[in-house]
Amino acid sequence: MILHQQLKNFSIYTNKKLLVIMLLGYASGLPLLLTLSTLSVWLFEVGVTKTTIGFFALVGLPYSIKFLWAPFMDNLKIPFFTKFLGRRRSWILLTQILLIFSLIFLGYSNPSVDPKLTAVAALMVAFFSASQDIVIDAFRVESLEKKLYGAGAAMIVFGYRIGMLSAGAGALYLASFYDWSKVYLLMSTQILIGSLAILFSKEPELSSLIQTNKKNFFGWIKNSVINPFKDFMTKGNWIVILLFVVLYKFGDALVSVVANPFYIEMGFSKIEIANVSKIFGLAATLVGAFIGGILVSQSGIFKSLLICGILQLLSNLFYAIQAYIGYNIGFLIVTIGFMDLASGMGTAAFIAYLSSLCNIRYTATQYALLSAFASLGRTFLSSPGGYLVDTFNWIPFFIFTSIAAIPGIYFLIYLKRKNSQF
Repeated sequence: MILHQQLKNFSIYTNKKLLVIMLLGYASGLPLLLTLSTLSVWLFEVGVTKTTIGFFALVGLPYSIKFLWAPFMDNLKIPFFTKFLGRRRSWILLTQILLIFSLIFLGYSNPSVDPKLTAVAALMVAFFSASQDIVIDAFRVESLEKKLYGAGAAMIVFGYRIGMLSAGAGALYLASFYDWSKVYLLMSTQILIGSLAILFSKEPELSSLIQTNKKNFFGWIKNSVINPFKDFMTKGNWIVILLFVVLYKFGDALVSVVANPFYIEMGFSKIEIANVSKIFGLAATLVGAFIGGILVSQSGIFKSLLICGILQLLSNLFYAIQAYIGYNIGFLIVTIGFMDLASGMGTAAFIAYLSSLCNIRYTATQYALLSAFASLGRTFLSSPGGYLVDTFNWIPFFIFTSIAAIPGIYFLIYLKRKNSQF
């Protein structure tokens, strides 16, 4: 009976819409590491300092401000593309084409000669990747019924992490045999997986709900730009909601920005990093995502976020122990396994929460706002991570990352007490 119930819980993931979401998640997850941890290995190898590597996290700024151009992607049509594909699908395909070219540009930059050009190329990748995410998130929310939000979050995480595996472990494997320009060229072609998924999918019916007056520019601005933000601010404690969104995964973000340089400094090879951090870590993340999706459906969003937030806090302490032990492949498996299991669970619950906050009339704009604030921890706030390591060393740094997770848990409890969206 128990086995039957568990199989029934997992059967929700066979929905065809969720399979499309998974493939789009792959295209969404692929570019991220190519401008963060994978890029940091390349930079470290050519002699760029850890402090500079840490500040390279700032190229992810478009993820934090993408709500500024989200209203235009939410409502404007693309000539030719929109007529045949629909509003959401046309924007996804266009951003993917631009993303492919920007990844090739990044691969053929040379950080040892001109790191500024590499930063510009990485910024372009981040911009088109963030733009792609705007529409993919809207497509996901509008394609699924609310009862599938938890499962949809798990599937987007699944695809996202597989994409990150390719950009992480896959890129590191390739970089052991080829130069980085060829690696980035091969990575760029994988965006086509998401393109094929969107070509064989259907435009969400709800995406055509907004009707704007093309002849009245100011009316269009009011309806497309002002109203989505005004609607969000009608929520109780909306400022606290944004603070929670920024800080919930801040501790994780601080670790991730310097994780690969940490592994290398501890004496682990690129192959060992790929095997443990990328492959085994991926498995732990995916298991965590599916557990998180089921936890949301059975226990609700608040309880799921609370449990996962505590686990995320504890997982960072394992890195402090790893720094004390040094090179030990067995303990690295424990450290990464716990970290990624907790992170996968937390991400699934967190995405379900963000989806629940959106008014279906303004999906792309409001989700872009929320996810942009969420990315602040991963980009702007986490950018001094390398400086903190250089200043205080690894053990105090990892202890600090655990402390940095506490404010997010506090704001979560505060919102629950105020009954804000729970």
